[in-house]
Amino acid sequence: MIAWIIWLPFVGAVLCYLEPRIARLVGLAVAVLTLISIGQLSAEVMRNGAYSYPMGGWLAPLGITLWADGLAVWMLLLNAVVGLGVSLFASGYFKAPAAKHFWPLWLLLWGGLNGLYLSADLFNLFVTLEVVGLTAVALVTLSRERIALTAAMRYLLAAIFGSLAYLLGVALIYAQHSTLSLLLLADLNTTPGTLLALALMTFGLLLKTAIFPFHFWLPLAHASAPAPVSALLSALVVKASYYLLLRLWLFTYGDGLAAAAQVLALLGAAALLYGSLQAFRQRRLKLLVAYSTVAQLGYLCLALPLMFIGTSAAAYHGALYHALAHALSKAALFLAAGLVLQAYGHDRLSGLRGMATHLPITTFTVALAAVSLAGLPPSGGFIAKWWLVTAAIDSGQWVWALIMLAGGLFSALYLFRVLVIALLEPRSGAALHPVPRGLELIALALALLAILIGLRTPELLALLAPGLPLGGPP
Repeated sequence: MIAWIIWLPFVGAVLCYLEPRIARLVGLAVAVLTLISIGQLSAEVMRNGAYSYPMGGWLAPLGITLWADGLAVWMLLLNAVVGLGVSLFASGYFKAPAAKHFWPLWLLLWGGLNGLYLSADLFNLFVTLEVVGLTAVALVTLSRERIALTAAMRYLLAAIFGSLAYLLGVALIYAQHSTLSLLLLADLNTTPGTLLALALMTFGLLLKTAIFPFHFWLPLAHASAPAPVSALLSALVVKASYYLLLRLWLFTYGDGLAAAAQVLALLGAAALLYGSLQAFRQRRLKLLVAYSTVAQLGYLCLALPLMFIGTSAAAYHGALYHALAHALSKAALFLAAGLVLQAYGHDRLSGLRGMATHLPITTFTVALAAVSLAGLPPSGGFIAKWWLVTAAIDSGQWVWALIMLAGGLFSALYLFRVLVIALLEPRSGAALHPVPRGLELIALALALLAILIGLRTPELLALLAPGLPLGGPP
């Protein structure tokens, strides 16, 4: 089953490329089967604990081991739920020729993400990172507009440079330990050599995650890509490199990095404040949502230093809950922005007066996503921010707590600004194009999930228990 989860999207991608006429059906079938397979793996891990599978029967360090624990299962499920929603949306959104290229590229991206979350080998992780990065860059170009090509080139250069830094760190690790297996590299000693390797890998991953000040490629790429692609980039792709950061900092290096993690917290605080300011200044909806991603990623870095203290489990759960809530909310927002573009022919905020009258379901979707991103109860975003702020206060790190609270306030300001415009009286004479009701309902479903996960916390946290590196629940 664990291998099936990886190769199923890859096989689907090949079929979509060879037979474009059935690409939509193949893509949807792969999305459903992948979700079912990941659900079965999740149930198995919850019953029997973390699961390892030596590929070809060769154990590490000679072979490559696939590893499924609570963290991997959490990220796989995040991918599967958002991936199914975006696939359903894309099936009604894309027309030829973009649809011909979207499905094979998206399934290749999905296979790379699944392989990344199940790999326990540093070089194999590099390979999956490359698959994810290159397919994401290609997806950005689907609109074929000049600005999209510019954004894709900028994204490509950032991705390649980040990969080179990561690969150099991997080479240093291998030179010192003669293995690349994460299972054999647990709790590395913090020698100058291993710290240099970690610094290089961390730099490369921060660049891929677009953490401030390495965010320069993200806003333009997310804003210029087609709406389903923007949703995938913001909800899934940037989380992959953050997941690997967690693996390295918590599972591989361990407690010796508590002081160094404060540097990442500084970057996270800067991302939260800068991204919020830029989001508030934007005049286009998609650019506003893109800069919101820059800001919301700051919470993930702010959580890292809190994972090395007494309330580390609260910070760990808060970070992963934030990743889930953000993925659902941001996917819903970008899909809603795509519907606005279809209806109005533009996404300028000044031209969206009366959107609540013309597109009530889409406006409600934006409102629900805003509730979660701002951290208002009872949403998943509220649960995540509650844990993170609690962990910061309990550890005496009041500065981080205040910045996180300020970030929630700023999110409310720039997102509710959109809703205020939508609720104004519509201008007469505005010609609108019809928007498929089914697409509106898909975006709404993702936004509703971002709220509902705040009501099912115990069941979801049970997924994280197998392999939890940081003690018991908060």
